[in-house]
Amino acid sequence: MQKVVVDAGFTCPNRDGTKGVGGCTYCNNDAFNPSYCSPVEPLYSQIEKGIRFHLVRYRKASKYLVYFQPYSNTYAPLPKLKALYEEALTYPGVTGLVIGTRPDCIDEPTLEYLRELSQKVYIQIEYGVESCHDKTLERINRQHGFALSKEIIRKTHSLGIKTGAHFIFGLPGETEEDMLAYTGFISRLPLDSVKFHQLQIVKGTRMETEFNEKPGDFFQFTLEGYIQFIVRLIEKLNPAIVIERFSGEVPPKYLHHSSWGLIRYDAVLRLVEKELEQQDTWQGKYYM
Repeated sequence: MQKVVVDAGFTCPNRDGTKGVGGCTYCNNDAFNPSYCSPVEPLYSQIEKGIRFHLVRYRKASKYLVYFQPYSNTYAPLPKLKALYEEALTYPGVTGLVIGTRPDCIDEPTLEYLRELSQKVYIQIEYGVESCHDKTLERINRQHGFALSKEIIRKTHSLGIKTGAHFIFGLPGETEEDMLAYTGFISRLPLDSVKFHQLQIVKGTRMETEFNEKPGDFFQFTLEGYIQFIVRLIEKLNPAIVIERFSGEVPPKYLHHSSWGLIRYDAVLRLVEKELEQQDTWQGKYYM
């Protein structure tokens, strides 16, 4: 099973003026989009190119989940969402959808529709939560608080829909202890999966300007420091929650700077696994 990213041309209320403009201060979705997907191409064509791409990298994949990733993929009227989702599901070999969105971009009718769809195919909603601290969410211009994330995650889970969440470590103003405190918040949520990314300063974002002006406001992980941090974090994390990612990758042309050098995710994963083995520890070892 392999995820295939598509860009269906969505935006978000933090960009179109409904709540704000310019988006979150760290955001440049081009830095996270695979080269094979573009909103100017038909959805079917994006899926086809994505599958061809993954057939080279992951030869064992035979089934696919279409991953609606860039921006907020529930931020549209329900008839438009239905048309996009159901078109994706008609592609041969596609057995489900993963839908990335914001907690403030989903409503009861959309959740009810996705509940019904999840009884036929695999459906997962992945919410961008980013931080558990409201002071941070305000600083990065999220335009919603952590309370809303908790409410929507619980509501989604109660409908039997697979529920994931995304978090960023290293956002401005947060200490290492602030970030380790995430474990308590996350462990109490009914999440099926989480993704963890280290903060990467992307060129052309407002966060790049902020970083240039106030670098001391950012906790900057070394690679070794991040590995140790992740081990400490997951030792306290609810072991029932699947960790889908420990870190993120941004193409070098988009990076403002990198203290890690050019290291791929699979190398980071091996380092985390090696450290867990060396310390004889595991996810949830100190979970209570």
